[in-house]
Amino acid sequence: MMIKFSIFLGLLIVGILLVAVGIWGSLAIFFSGPDPQAVRYALTGIFVTLSLMAIMALLSNRWRWKILIAHLAVFIVLLFWFFNLKPSNDRDWQTDVALLPHATVEGDLVTVHNIRNFSYRSESDYTPAYYDKHFNLSKLEGVDVVAVYWMGPAIAHVFLSFEFEGGDHLAVSIETRKEKAEAYSTLKGFFRQYELYYVVSDERDVIGLRTNYREEPAEDVYVYRVAGNIENGRRLFMEYIRRINSLKVKPEFYNTLTTNCTTNIWTNTHVNNSQLALSWKILASGYLPEYLYEKDRLITGGLSFPELQKRVHINSRAMASGINEHFSEAIRQEQ
Repeated sequence: MMIKFSIFLGLLIVGILLVAVGIWGSLAIFFSGPDPQAVRYALTGIFVTLSLMAIMALLSNRWRWKILIAHLAVFIVLLFWFFNLKPSNDRDWQTDVALLPHATVEGDLVTVHNIRNFSYRSESDYTPAYYDKHFNLSKLEGVDVVAVYWMGPAIAHVFLSFEFEGGDHLAVSIETRKEKAEAYSTLKGFFRQYELYYVVSDERDVIGLRTNYREEPAEDVYVYRVAGNIENGRRLFMEYIRRINSLKVKPEFYNTLTTNCTTNIWTNTHVNNSQLALSWKILASGYLPEYLYEKDRLITGGLSFPELQKRVHINSRAMASGINEHFSEAIRQEQ
């Protein structure tokens, strides 16, 4: 009896693995397989069929191992193909991510090239513009965490903005680099469909777009000031510069779970010994500000988290100010 139960349990585990492999492999081929579309769909159908045959073969002593070995061989080929897909900087990119930023470093002087500063009339109607600017690392005064919500409390787009002496701000938002006519899909983001892109931007662009122009859906934006040693902020800024320059030379894929906006921030903070432990509140990005609050990583003014969250909500201030040279100052007036 015990032997039969062990066999049943083993086959059940193999069956669950086959279902998982079948789903992952089918989606990988469906999203990332070769063109034309008819070929991709045909290959997806073949893999789905083979996966179903492997699951059904678990019930047959005669065919079980032959079909399982065949399925395993196909899956190994699939893995080899998938993990040899190469990211590229040479595609027909959407205008807002077409130009790669980069920087040159001479001692404490960092010159950032291709800082995005589009003039928006609506989310989709804008005039592209870029500029270069010098930043003195020794003049870095603070780091802000910007959290953007549009679909409830659990999901947010999170990025950093670095403040330098004199009220200069440089925002860096880690996003997907999409091709023309390509839309973002969380599911597709698991299957090497997007390159990783650091939007290096004027706050009037990357924050103002979200507060003043995005409407469907509207986005709520919160700007939190990070607490701690400013030397940590300087090391983090330089790690961002290193990554920005690295992506210009060697592109990488974005991944919805492992290489997204918040996990990349967390990875970049490895340059500091005081890095936070990985938490589900980093993966569920909407809760990252609360996690930072709990770990005393935010300047709070003695406020509870709900009170702080209310204070740093900037949409009304951004709308009242409009997009002008005083934008960064205006959105922080009550902080």
